Amino acid sequence: MEYILKKSWRSRRLRVVIKEDGQVVVSAPHFLRLAIIEKFLHDHTDWIESKVEKMKKMPKVVKIKGGKRHYQEHKEMARILITQKINKLNLVYNFSFVKIAIKNQKRRWGSCSHKGNLNFNYKILFLPDRLAEYIVAHELCHLKQFNHSADFWKLVEETIPDYKACRQTLRKNSCG
Repeated sequence: MEYILKKSWRSRRLRVVIKEDGQVVVSAPHFLRLAIIEKFLHDHTDWIESKVEKMKKMPKVVKIKGGKRHYQEHKEMARILITQKINKLNLVYNFSFVKIAIKNQKRRWGSCSHKGNLNFNYKILFLPDRLAEYIVAHELCHLKQFNHSADFWKLVEETIPDYKACRQTLRKNSCG
């Protein structure tokens, strides 16, 4: 197994970190012998490899820095994508809504109003398809459950069984 070894005088224990790209980084105290580190890695190979595979499968999010002009150039393409996803997901949910708005927001991927309006950030256009679909499903489900209760998450899970992984990825990456 390939890994990067970082030894430190301040480190007190052996630590293994799996980066987003699947790279394995081992941090160890300066006094720890290489043979002990290698044995530890050998003993935990299955765990490390499973984590590496999991990280490689996680969708990646790229931060999009876009101003007014970028928003204007991509707004309608985002509307088309979101409308397609709503139509697909609503075959399962069959929820009614008033309108779809495409916005340029710094902190939110989407929202749903009590009036039944669905609002989406145009930057969804630049996300991996699975994350965009999760956001749309999330906001659609708010039409029936205007909260984040267990019933709400059951609704989301009907179309996005891996919603927890999608949610975790989006939490690590802001839209601004």
